[in-house]
Amino acid sequence: MNTTTQRGTMMREITRFGRGGPAVAFAIALTVGMAADASAQVRMTVPPQSEPIALQGATIHTVTNGVIENGTIVFDDGQIVAVGTDVDVPANARVVDVSGKHIYPGLVDAYTTVGLSEIGAVGMSNDVNEVGDFNPNVKAALAVNAESRHIGTSRSAGVLTSITTPGGGLISGMSSALALEGWTYEEMSLASAAALNVNWPNPNPRRRGFGGFGGFGQDQGDRPTYTERVQQLKDYFAEARAYKAAIEAGEEVRTDARHAAMIPALDRQIPVVVSANSAAQINDAITWAQEEDLRLVIRGGADAIHVADRLVAEDIPVILTSTMDAPGRDYEGYDVAYRRAANLYEAGVKFAISGGNSALNTDRLGYEAGVAVAFGLPEEEAVKAVTINAAELMGLDERIGSLEPGKQATLLITTGNPLDMTADIEQAYIQGRELDMNDIQKHFFEKYMLKVLQRMRIAA
Repeated sequence: MNTTTQRGTMMREITRFGRGGPAVAFAIALTVGMAADASAQVRMTVPPQSEPIALQGATIHTVTNGVIENGTIVFDDGQIVAVGTDVDVPANARVVDVSGKHIYPGLVDAYTTVGLSEIGAVGMSNDVNEVGDFNPNVKAALAVNAESRHIGTSRSAGVLTSITTPGGGLISGMSSALALEGWTYEEMSLASAAALNVNWPNPNPRRRGFGGFGGFGQDQGDRPTYTERVQQLKDYFAEARAYKAAIEAGEEVRTDARHAAMIPALDRQIPVVVSANSAAQINDAITWAQEEDLRLVIRGGADAIHVADRLVAEDIPVILTSTMDAPGRDYEGYDVAYRRAANLYEAGVKFAISGGNSALNTDRLGYEAGVAVAFGLPEEEAVKAVTINAAELMGLDERIGSLEPGKQATLLITTGNPLDMTADIEQAYIQGRELDMNDIQKHFFEKYMLKVLQRMRIAA
């Protein structure tokens, strides 16, 4: 039975069984045509844009230049050519009528491990943490699995660009900015070294032992203190500066890949993203970054509101790693994380919102921002937090994050705001490529729904 015949048969069955109840009719309707698709590839990589495309009739949310009703966006060779209501459409363009739909920039997850982690319980499928305390030369892109199933689910949820980030140690390495489409990491890479990552020491580490992770009665005497850990970080940056100075002076030095990798951060060409949550950590990180003359971005920021005045005065942005966390302290209200973004906005702190680091949760990025809207953040600011703000923090705002001529055609066609879980993302483009919107979750839904229908003798 071919696809057309299958769909015709299933449509007749929908008509016949639809009177049995809306739930049955809805379930059957969702499976139209899926019999032919259930055995297909989960996600296919698509070729570069080969012809001009014009999307006409949609409400276009440019993010940086307002909202355009009944607008047209034209892109060619992967870049946006024109956006507006009075746009010249090239004669050879493929015109797509998207009347009644909305067009948004693709979402940007400012902190994720997508591509580095597949199954949490399977160690060999995770390549997030490197061994040792100092790994500034590690680039996340080099370890990315372009076939990761999390890429498909992330794209279906609107995330088209990831800032994939390594972890572990004091200096984890370099975040890599990736367009989530391509055969290899080289094809996906927007910036292999987008930011240097530092994990600020905890001033009040929990003691292990007596049944903790360290085992019963483990001796804690050899663990370095907070002051010692901060000094180790300072010493390492001093060594990198000495290495840089020697290179610039033309001295003969032994090549050190780790110190060489830090030079763009020392020169303020890329930001240094510091993981810090408590007010003490954030304050100490700011003081250190000022002494080092670094472009600082705070990641985590659980207590950022308590140092908001300093963050504003020093123009230091924050990447909030989750708006859906439970309270971390007994005296905090249930909504402390939910309101965090709104509080920072009201205080004047610039911020981005991430999907919570986990590759598995990258697809909930829009919902993280949506929760912030429900708890006081203006909708347009929430959209900025997962588009242009995230792009600016990583120095990518000239290429992505908004819909403007000259930027990459990385965008979403939706039925509504992508931060609203009732809206559907119907199609996405990355650098002009019209994506295959299938993913592993859709694949399994269709596969096992077909099983149900076969048992009901509705589908062959």
